[in-house]
Amino acid sequence: MHPDQVLFQGERTLPDVPAVDHYAGSEKLITKALEIQQQMGPVFDITCDCEDGAKAGQETEHAHMAAAMVMSAANQFGRVGARVHDITHPHWRRDIDILIEDAGQRLAFVTLPKPRSVDDVREQIAYLRAQEAANHTGIALPVHVLIETHGALRDAWHIAALEGVESLDFGLMDFVSAHHGAIPGEAMRSPAQFDHPLVARAKCEIAAAALAHGVVPSHNVTTEIKDVEFIRHDAERARREFGYLRMWSIHPNQITPILEAMRPDFSEVESAAAILEAAQDANWGPIQHAGKLHDRASYRYYWTLLKRARATGQHLPADAEQRFFGN
Repeated sequence: MHPDQVLFQGERTLPDVPAVDHYAGSEKLITKALEIQQQMGPVFDITCDCEDGAKAGQETEHAHMAAAMVMSAANQFGRVGARVHDITHPHWRRDIDILIEDAGQRLAFVTLPKPRSVDDVREQIAYLRAQEAANHTGIALPVHVLIETHGALRDAWHIAALEGVESLDFGLMDFVSAHHGAIPGEAMRSPAQFDHPLVARAKCEIAAAALAHGVVPSHNVTTEIKDVEFIRHDAERARREFGYLRMWSIHPNQITPILEAMRPDFSEVESAAAILEAAQDANWGPIQHAGKLHDRASYRYYWTLLKRARATGQHLPADAEQRFFGN
């Protein structure tokens, strides 16, 4: 039996999504991101930004452009989503109308920014589902929710529990701004973004809520775009200290160092593959490996590790790839 069938019975398992979510707000930048994705493979998602990317008064045209990019031949892997306007903006429904009418069957996900509460998320998801039904897409698109307001942080556990939510994303800049100067501006960047108690609390709460409900926690961007080691270090702290399994990118230079930081150590991947292969051969009963006992508790850890390695483009041992992923 497959690990997902055995190890997570009755539970909501983490979705298989890439470890990088790359944001692009213009046709030029989306095209460039698609070219990089074609070269690297589906190891990162692309989010067409219909919120910050759209000029005032040109929201309709921008949404049509984003939908056209999703439907283009350059979208080889089907890993392109879109962020719509927030619920207080008059165009958010029209964003969803256009995206579903023009590209509903090829969108990878829809991102909802700045909800003030779980009720805002419910309302937007309900509208999204209604448009999917009206357009007969036959698909309930995954939803990514940005936690960047006081109310959304308060309701993070309820938001993560909603049907269809795939990712909780931390919106650092807006979260800091929402504190009216009580949190210093330096907390929008490292190292303070990891060390300030109010920001660290928010990151921990979001990650805990997401992981408890089988939802992927996605970390905010780093503002550094040139220093690769700085970018990698930010991603490593997000992964190792705060439990984030995915991170935003806003510049092509950020994609590779984030991927590298999110990858498990290869020696642990090799051990995970060997343990899971032996466990499957033992019908998922207890085994010994390298002088240590293992059972379903450790199998769950190693299975999620193996999937995370694959999501970051890391090559798996051939037997494990064939057994568990069928390639």
